[in-house]
Amino acid sequence: MSSALENITVVDLSRILAGPWASQMLADMGAEVIKIERPEKGDDTRYWGPPFIKPATQEQPPQAAYFHCANRNKQSIAIDITNEEGQKIIKALIAQADVLIENYKVGGLAKYGLDYQSVKAINPRLVYCSITGFGQNGPSAEKAGYDGMIQGEGGLMSLTGEPDGMPMKVGVALVDIMTGLYCSNAILAALMARHQSNEGQHIDIALLDVQVATLANQGMNYLATGTNPPRYGNEHPNIVPYQTFTTLDGSIILAVGNDEQFVKFCQLAQCATLAQDPRFATNEQRVNNRESLIPILANILASHKSQWWLNQLESIAVPCGPVNTLQDVFEHPQIKHREMIRKVTNQHGEEVDTIASPINLSQTPLQYHSASPDLGQHTFVVLSNKLNYTKAQINQLYQDGIIS
Repeated sequence: MSSALENITVVDLSRILAGPWASQMLADMGAEVIKIERPEKGDDTRYWGPPFIKPATQEQPPQAAYFHCANRNKQSIAIDITNEEGQKIIKALIAQADVLIENYKVGGLAKYGLDYQSVKAINPRLVYCSITGFGQNGPSAEKAGYDGMIQGEGGLMSLTGEPDGMPMKVGVALVDIMTGLYCSNAILAALMARHQSNEGQHIDIALLDVQVATLANQGMNYLATGTNPPRYGNEHPNIVPYQTFTTLDGSIILAVGNDEQFVKFCQLAQCATLAQDPRFATNEQRVNNRESLIPILANILASHKSQWWLNQLESIAVPCGPVNTLQDVFEHPQIKHREMIRKVTNQHGEEVDTIASPINLSQTPLQYHSASPDLGQHTFVVLSNKLNYTKAQINQLYQDGIIS
């Protein structure tokens, strides 16, 4: 076995980010992922720029950088899902597949005969993953869901931002990304279960459920108290001091995780009496008295430059870090050593940068063999090699506008 999912085939009917993020993870692990796209137009995120990796041509839509963040290592086949002949092709692919991922509205695929109950009859071993905003059932099931609105409705925005400022969304589509991670985990679990049952199953994952599940400590803080947590900006709700501080020339993150680290910080900062002050001696006391402590620490940290603090704090094992720009991140020696930027090649032989997966498997390493595909790049190959269509049959489908 050269890759963990070497013999797994995924039919990907999803668009935008959550589903493609999940299928890219499976593709990196070695699964064959066949991305079904609309003829002529393709996935919406091909257009979500600037910036663009490739501009539009007469034959191809543009390729936004956004599209490239979630679609490497995949094959693209462009099929008109509304056409009976197109549905026939997709069903033939499903019959050979192990996994199907879709993010249509609840019931949206039933009219094409591509809902779970319909395709289960074609392939009982299929693992079918449905991604929606609100789930397959419940009073909100029919509503469409998008990352930004779910960050608001699911409570994340109420926790994010400065105390006296507006609620804020996170700077990336975090709910979509977390949903993709949950989907890939669920799919792998279902594939493992299939070894025992020899049957597939339906996975129902909702963006809102994911957002609520990942409220993590803040969700539990509410359940424990019945009180809505306030926004703390860059401060931590349960640990003090754990936040950004302004230095003489910039900002750093100070992340004191226990009382011993606080003592060491105070000794370095020549304020050892703070660690002995009964208001600040334990984390519980520091959390309760943060409004008194933080201004004192802010004044101390403003007395030296960022690099001085980083060097000194690291030397005594007190957690800290810089506030980097993305340029700083991609120039970071550790990021370079870990090869978090890889180059992948598109069908024209051009190299495209991609951000690597953080997963490192010792026996079945992840693969980075191809850049995100052109729209319909693999239509001819998939139809001829997997479904035994003749060249004449494929050309007729092209002429009829069923494929592109």
